[in-house]
Amino acid sequence: MVRRIGTAGFLVIALTACTGGEGVAGAAAPSASQPSSRPPSQSYSRPSSVPQQSATATPSATRAQPGAVQRALAKMSVEEKVGQLFMPVLYGTSAGSVSGENQARYGAQTPAKVVAKYHLGGVILFPQNVRSTGQVVALTNGLQKASPEVPLLIGTDQENGLVSRMSALMTDFPGAAEIGATKDTSLSRAVAKATGEELRALGVNLDFAPVADVNVNPKNPVIGTRAYGDDPQAVAKMVASAVKGFADAKVAAVAKHFPGHGDTDVDSHTGLPVIKHTRSQWQQIDAPPFKAAIAAGVDVVMSAHIVFPKLDPSRDPATLSKPILTGLLRNELGFKGVISTDALNMEGVRKKYGDGEVAVRAVQAGADLLLMPNDFGKAYRAVLGAVKSGKISEQRLDESVTRLLTLKQSRGLLAGAPVASAKQAAEVLRSSEHRKLAARVTKASR
Repeated sequence: MVRRIGTAGFLVIALTACTGGEGVAGAAAPSASQPSSRPPSQSYSRPSSVPQQSATATPSATRAQPGAVQRALAKMSVEEKVGQLFMPVLYGTSAGSVSGENQARYGAQTPAKVVAKYHLGGVILFPQNVRSTGQVVALTNGLQKASPEVPLLIGTDQENGLVSRMSALMTDFPGAAEIGATKDTSLSRAVAKATGEELRALGVNLDFAPVADVNVNPKNPVIGTRAYGDDPQAVAKMVASAVKGFADAKVAAVAKHFPGHGDTDVDSHTGLPVIKHTRSQWQQIDAPPFKAAIAAGVDVVMSAHIVFPKLDPSRDPATLSKPILTGLLRNELGFKGVISTDALNMEGVRKKYGDGEVAVRAVQAGADLLLMPNDFGKAYRAVLGAVKSGKISEQRLDESVTRLLTLKQSRGLLAGAPVASAKQAAEVLRSSEHRKLAARVTKASR
């Protein structure tokens, strides 16, 4: 049986990593840790076998072609480079139409115009952006068309289970806790691959999954069943297999939430959790899944809005902590890929600093991808101003943009934006093979 240990979900990236905040006219904005509704259960038949998997992934930094990355970087202005760092929330179901929500945030600009004006690095899809397969394909194609020089990272939070942003269209795969209960790493890889195949068919090239937290606190209000379990070594194996599965599908994977959100009793969407683990406990409990993800070639690691005093006594959240993001993740663990913040509209990261300063401090700490700033315009201007004043050096900016471009190159994006096909997507989404796989996992978890 799967042990139910939590209820909250994760941040959803709006039309672009992870998360919450206030929406238009006082309405609640999408939150990465809030669960979304799931469609009625499907009737699944049992498969005879799990699909064969491809070879182990290699880190994105080693897959990239530096020449193409450097050529793209050399063409960019400072303003364009700063735009690459951001994945703000956009609204609506069409790239070329102005929804009420988008107008309130960006004026009379369509999502496509916002992408083009700010040279955004990416967008993220929420349920509010999803109506049908053909509509999502047209949306992702339209957004990519607005960024012809450097194609977009288009992401979503499709963890499966509790947090499934594309659930209206995609196969209803079991979540991490159920997969973990099977103790079968081949199923973790197979589900990640199938999930990636369905996302890629829709024009989504990055999934904010897998969750690499070890849920050792039964009162955890934000992770719970989103984690593979409470055993660090078992979770590490499941996470590594999922990373390889996403690579099999040619979709970027994101291990979250570093340095580990598993032992909290506060939701970082509404407060600032404090992890009291010692350095030794972190090494034994929280670190193994992230180390495994890095060894498996994970493309992105997402930070957590948590205070971890034994790793950084400043009591800044990890998202804004240079000792944690640069000292621990980069230098000690040797991660060379993209570091993404969790959603910057979450209260856990906004309590101490303003919306502009939060974005600047995240870059100074070592973040490359700034996810869902509460006030995009303020955050963009603050980072641009920090670069022009020297508060953020141009070398530091180039480091982040190079990592983002390297990720895009590793997924084939610098050669040209992919064009999704509604016909192909209809064949891949909820295919018989994928529904059988979902049924097999459900049976094995019991």
